[in-house]
Amino acid sequence: MYHGNIIGVVVPAYNEEQFIEQVIETIPEFVDRIYVIDDHSTDETWRKVRDYVARANKRTLVPFVPDGGNQGRQRVVPIRHSTNRGRGAAVKNGYERALADGVDIVVVMDGDGQMDPAILSTLVDPVADGTADYAVGDRLAGPSHWRGMPTWRLFGNLLLSGLTRIASGYWHIRDPQNGYTAISAATLSDIGVERLYNQYGFLNDLLVKLNVAEKRVTTVSMDAQYGDEKSSIRYTTFVPGLSFLLLKDFLWRLRVRYLSSEVHPIAVLYAVGVVGFVTGAVQLGRRLTSRNRPDRYGFVGLLGGIASLVGAMLLDKHENEGLEAAVEPPESDEQKLPTDSIESDRDGR
Repeated sequence: MYHGNIIGVVVPAYNEEQFIEQVIETIPEFVDRIYVIDDHSTDETWRKVRDYVARANKRTLVPFVPDGGNQGRQRVVPIRHSTNRGRGAAVKNGYERALADGVDIVVVMDGDGQMDPAILSTLVDPVADGTADYAVGDRLAGPSHWRGMPTWRLFGNLLLSGLTRIASGYWHIRDPQNGYTAISAATLSDIGVERLYNQYGFLNDLLVKLNVAEKRVTTVSMDAQYGDEKSSIRYTTFVPGLSFLLLKDFLWRLRVRYLSSEVHPIAVLYAVGVVGFVTGAVQLGRRLTSRNRPDRYGFVGLLGGIASLVGAMLLDKHENEGLEAAVEPPESDEQKLPTDSIESDRDGR
């Protein structure tokens, strides 16, 4: 328990044999239930998870439900997918298990050892005290935080951060690719876990769903930590694919929030901006390729389109300022002492 809330941690893992045991071992004691989701690893991850569970739960291994965890009161629940379904699907499975178990707040901590368990309580605090519905770690708050991040990964994160801000409407989010998050069970129920994306664009898709549901989101500063783990993401294919997903999500958000009941000026400005920008760019392109003098109408259309797009973004930012949850500086360790018990009677475990 943590300040009266049952806490669950979802640990998605794929080929993390080197780190998975340490990740589980270092999760704070106030966490009531840990869902380790092995997304059909091809190495020894699943064996190490089962061995750890046998030791941690002080019981022998028991039969497992296909694609699910074993039943009982154990703190660590091992779950293995029969096929590789993607990171988003792994997290969704953990979310669904946590909701079924009556967990109040669900944290996601990847199995690669790059997320510091010491700040887990800091991530949970704004959700536990009702300040925010969703909290996400922020490795891009400043140079002191991103110093340990590889240059290419920093560039990719900054690029995707800009695209995600536009698509989601959360203009204060700097690090949307950070998988270290905390969310309330009530929020998960409101947005519908089953509707979330299954692959690595899961985090970005989740933010769009949160915005449409008008949920409060906050960020928690953290340092970038990278050890021997090698990322399996290929940005040359990941960025274009995610960009297309964000475009679809963006159009869906505009339709639901700004066109469902009446035509909002934000939607109009975006539409005018796109038309003006594309028309102006095409006219200028034709003039330049034909070696004719650039048409001033092309310049006017292009500049007008850019102005409309900027205006739409500024209005959208203003419209969503109420969803930016501010977080007070974290308390000292002496001030916050989480309770350490599990209410077994409450959730039937």
